[in-house]
Amino acid sequence: MLKVGLTGGIGAGKSEVSRLLVACGAVLIDADRIAREVVAPGTPGLASVVEAFGEEILAADGSLDRPRLGAIVFGDPEKLAVLNSIVHPLVGARSRELEEAAAEDAVVLHDVPLLTENGLAPLYDLVIVVDADPGTQLDRLVRLRGMTEEDARARMAAQATREQRRRIADIVIDNDVPLERLEQRVKDVWAELVRRSRASRPSPEE
Repeated sequence: MLKVGLTGGIGAGKSEVSRLLVACGAVLIDADRIAREVVAPGTPGLASVVEAFGEEILAADGSLDRPRLGAIVFGDPEKLAVLNSIVHPLVGARSRELEEAAAEDAVVLHDVPLLTENGLAPLYDLVIVVDADPGTQLDRLVRLRGMTEEDARARMAAQATREQRRRIADIVIDNDVPLERLEQRVKDVWAELVRRSRASRPSPEE
């Protein structure tokens, strides 16, 4: 098994690269999706979040009101640390379960938005960073996600810098290119991942 960490700044196009790698055969473990699952209604995770932040962070249907919680923790390092202390261990445990369920020869892709910020690179055999010019990121966030420019810049500023992400990268995928070039680059990267996965397997004699 080859454990690969995939990350990139907001608006860099990490989701597209993730989709293309899954199409090639990667087993995807999506940290964002798991983070939503572990605080779904009825979970111990949600109960812990409510205990820490109060029932006002619940929507009318009993689910987590993410925008409201985000407004509470965004810009408040202490409250964000409390939230992370609840959610991160749950995400880590579920990720390990999914990883253990994958085939022995799988390339397991951990899609982790804040991999750089949380110092998680050592957990993986290698790290792929999806890279784009900050101007490209800003344009995508405003044009495709409907953010205001101010909000988009604030979200980008809250993340690691482009240089910090590139520093931990074993492989960089440039996403300032047309889709067909991105697709070819991902295919080349996949071939490299398969090669590394095979090289890491013990030989039958061992």
